[in-house]
Amino acid sequence: MGKAECISYDEHKLPYIDLGSAQIRMEKEPAPEWALKKAQDELREVSGVKEQAIKDLRELIQNEKYLNLPLDDEYMMMFLRPTHYYPESALKRLKNFYHMKLKYGVACENIIPSKLRNVFEANILNLLPQRDQHGRRLLVLEAGKKWKPSQVPLVDLFRGIQLTVLGSMVEPYSQICGAVVIIDMEGLPLSHITQFTPSFAAMLLDYIQECICMRLKAVHIVNNSYIFNMLFAVFKPFIREKLRKRIFFHGKDYKSLISHIEAKALPPKYGGSATWELPPGKVLGEFFECYSKDYELADSYGYTEGYKMKK
Repeated sequence: MGKAECISYDEHKLPYIDLGSAQIRMEKEPAPEWALKKAQDELREVSGVKEQAIKDLRELIQNEKYLNLPLDDEYMMMFLRPTHYYPESALKRLKNFYHMKLKYGVACENIIPSKLRNVFEANILNLLPQRDQHGRRLLVLEAGKKWKPSQVPLVDLFRGIQLTVLGSMVEPYSQICGAVVIIDMEGLPLSHITQFTPSFAAMLLDYIQECICMRLKAVHIVNNSYIFNMLFAVFKPFIREKLRKRIFFHGKDYKSLISHIEAKALPPKYGGSATWELPPGKVLGEFFECYSKDYELADSYGYTEGYKMKK
């Protein structure tokens, strides 16, 4: 087996995928010093403010009778960093996040690797091993002709995205620097358009704009066609200005893409200069399955029986 065709383990028995010149792994260790300085400058992560915010958010959660969540500092910071250490804002985002299961049911349930093998085996969801020049996680979604809805229903694709985001949410580095998504729409068939119903679009925008606990810094759309541009135009009025300013269309102009993301972080197929090759999707799925217990625990959190969501 080649390096990228199996899971390796480091001296701490933590899994990673060896790509030769890079590795795919969960970065649960503290963020580097420059990123911690960024957190101080941009997120109000300073002595006094940080400790008080953690204390206040913990108390707010404890006052939520039906909300079952861990109360350790690390969990609090996962929601406080994206909301600049404002406890009330963190609680609102946190409640929105856990309301997703109640509002959308199966689309937000069982966010567990073993339940989403079909998504990874389809090779349409990739986690790039290198961060961009700003320390942001890079996720690539191939939603054009490569995506077969009969094998990977749109709901499963959405759940796969949630799973990958959850993995980044626990990384201190990603909590501070955020993430960037590249959506490859190459060869989008007209038949795929019918998958993107108004109800799905509403759910996706709700997730991105109200619920996601990650600093989404940019969405780059490549190989977009006239068909996709027409679809986007339909939903554009429902996208808030903050998100709209972070969506970039590049078509096949990869020079445009690498003006945003440094070339060494991108594979050659997107105009990059990276020397690594991405692993088969099946291996990426197996990598996430190494963290199955963590995902199962995370899936158990949220609102308990007896809770009624206000309309």
